[in-house]
Amino acid sequence: MKEQSPNPDLPQGEIAALRARGEALRQAATLEAADPQPLLQAALTELDAALHALAAHGPASQADKADPTGAVHAERRLLHAVFQQVPVPLFLLGRDGTVRRVNAAGGELLGSGPGYATGKLFTALVDLPSRAAVQTQLVAALRTGATQQLACRLLAREGPAGCTLTVRPVSIREGADYVIVAAGSWGPPAAPGPPASPGRKGRAQQDDPAAAAVQAITRRLDLVTAAARILLENVTYSEQVAVQRYGRLLSRQLGAWVIIDVERGGRLRRQMVTGPETQQGEELAKTAAAIDPQPETAPAQVHESGSALLVTHPEDAGILGEDPHGVPLLMALGATSVLCVPLSDGERSYGVLTLAAGPERGPFEMADVGLVEELGEHLALAIRIDRLFRRRTEVADALQATLLPRQVKQVPGTQVAAAHAAATSSEEVGGDFYDVYQARDGWGIAVGDVCGKGEDAAAVTAAARHSIKAFAHRDAHPATILGGTNEIMLAEEFGGRFVTAAVAYLEWRDGVLHAWLGSAGHPAAMLVRPDGQVRSLQGGGLPLGIFPDAEPAVQELLLEPGDVLFLYTDGLTNACGPDLVYFEDRLTDALAALAGQPPDVVVSRTREIVLDFCQNNLRDDLTILALRVDEPVS
Repeated sequence: MKEQSPNPDLPQGEIAALRARGEALRQAATLEAADPQPLLQAALTELDAALHALAAHGPASQADKADPTGAVHAERRLLHAVFQQVPVPLFLLGRDGTVRRVNAAGGELLGSGPGYATGKLFTALVDLPSRAAVQTQLVAALRTGATQQLACRLLAREGPAGCTLTVRPVSIREGADYVIVAAGSWGPPAAPGPPASPGRKGRAQQDDPAAAAVQAITRRLDLVTAAARILLENVTYSEQVAVQRYGRLLSRQLGAWVIIDVERGGRLRRQMVTGPETQQGEELAKTAAAIDPQPETAPAQVHESGSALLVTHPEDAGILGEDPHGVPLLMALGATSVLCVPLSDGERSYGVLTLAAGPERGPFEMADVGLVEELGEHLALAIRIDRLFRRRTEVADALQATLLPRQVKQVPGTQVAAAHAAATSSEEVGGDFYDVYQARDGWGIAVGDVCGKGEDAAAVTAAARHSIKAFAHRDAHPATILGGTNEIMLAEEFGGRFVTAAVAYLEWRDGVLHAWLGSAGHPAAMLVRPDGQVRSLQGGGLPLGIFPDAEPAVQELLLEPGDVLFLYTDGLTNACGPDLVYFEDRLTDALAALAGQPPDVVVSRTREIVLDFCQNNLRDDLTILALRVDEPVS
């Protein structure tokens, strides 16, 4: 810039001329055939003139001393007016590259108010591939004092805009104090981007705010509805499935990379990354998914603070961490805007949802924050439900394991097998139990069922099973065992729950297996002869835990080699087919067809037949126990 001698008496006519020429340039820029490059050079020339006028009448001049509020202030207003009205996007930068001022044309180019970019690094407004080159030219202009030019894309709200940047250092006193960046040959976004996010209006609707608002609300509702549907359809309550489907939906609808990090073991772990559905996008997603967020990254900070973080134009390339090769993940993803929200259900934070958008989409806005926070809350609730469901399932499995023996004991001279199938209509622990145990002078078997399900029912089941085994060591007769168990049930006051049970005491006498069978409100046991004859034994009696004087029904049997004693719970007889017929009507025929088979075949085939009969829709737990007599024991 050429130095000019101070001129304390700048004529008012020169000020008017500057204004007139600036207005002429502004009008020329609106013409359809206008060439931006000459207009850019002319505008910079006029800006030079205004800067020189301000320098000539600075604080050290006589005019300033004589009239500090007169000519100097007028010329400053002139400089401001010229800067704002020049029809070329202008950015005034400090020596550190921070934007100090943006004129009206610059704000229009970015799709925001002139104050939007103030305070940001200018390079943060540049598309990723050109940032390093722009930074180099800024430094070169300050170092050499010469004008620099280069082509790049600026990150406008509606997508990247191709520009030719002219970088010129500006000196008001001595040395380069500022840098003026002019963006010439600007135009519409270089390429059409993905659909706009909910709440953002497109260029075609800028003249119709009402239509834009309706469309934004519709998009928001559609996205929230689709996200809620994914969670409601997650019938398996699988956290992994919900996260994967949720992430893919948000990526498609919001046109952004989606990163979901979940807390496990006291630290954030990367759960999934999804983006463009291309081969390159899938490979990049795999790479990014293998990188857990470090403490200094945005996801870790959001998880710790519990507050959302919106970075419209990230200045720190390491905001999302680095890949194994040291490349910032932000650069690898091609992201120019980042939004992180906590996955919180209002009581606990389960992780972080991060969106990283490329330049084609445009930067995230405050309207996006509220929407993504709501979506993050939905996903947090899904994670909470899944973990609660899995925890209850684990508890149910643990309780069920205490009710059913890991291995069925064998009674001398017999073969014993058992099978269990949980009800398909309920995920709670059932009340069925079975056991084979040593008794005084012999052996005992028991099959029982507690009314109801859940942890309370499991406690009653455990009490009944262990009481039966305990009484069997003192007096193995079924009447004594069931009577004593009834007393315990009444004494403990299990909230009105009762137990049905079938108990058998087995003893070899002179090579013959004697069996005493007792029933307390339980379905009648079945005796299957080797020739296919099936006999229903005595059941009945009153359930345990209701009446203090309840007496069980007791029957004595002599079991011969090949005989099968078949005990079961009402989950078998109450199994219902699609024609509303109960399996109780087909039990005798099914057992007759299995006569002569080993007990393990009897129980396994019966279980298969029942499940096939009800089409795998068991209304109640199913428990089966079969004992077949083999060689006599002396």
